[in-house]
Amino acid sequence: MSEPVSALSVEAQVEGVDIGALSLERLIVAAQTAAGEAGFATPAEMTLLITDDARVQGLNRDYRGIDAVTDVLAFGEESEGEETPGAAFVLPAEAGPAYLGDVVIALPQAQRQAGERGHSLESELCLLVAHGTLHLLGYEHGEAEEQRAMWEVQRRALVRLGCAEAAPPEPA
Repeated sequence: MSEPVSALSVEAQVEGVDIGALSLERLIVAAQTAAGEAGFATPAEMTLLITDDARVQGLNRDYRGIDAVTDVLAFGEESEGEETPGAAFVLPAEAGPAYLGDVVIALPQAQRQAGERGHSLESELCLLVAHGTLHLLGYEHGEAEEQRAMWEVQRRALVRLGCAEAAPPEPA
């Protein structure tokens, strides 16, 4: 199965954790695959940050008012006239392709979830990267219809990546 074409450029960074044998390139491809499955073909950039629980908990507290660790956060770039708290705090927007924003993943939380769910850390990270990327592209899951649409694109991306076991169950 060939990968959908995506013009998404991803800057991947690791901070405060050891990713061992995990491939950042694989996670970049996960973001690009999710964007491609969503039909996104506009040249754009995003940042992916793999970090520790403390950094993610601090960001979650500071920008969402929730003082708890979470697996993934997505901070979309501000659109003109909009205020998006915490938008693009990893890299500043520059002239050129559109800057979508930042996806931040807590590696220790992802490790725990992979163990609880019985699949590999790589598959869990592909899920989290795809999920965060789709949020940057405007997908939400607060309402049942939104969740169904997001889960479908997410599932297609995970199947294409060979990580289908990480796909959450279809919403009721």
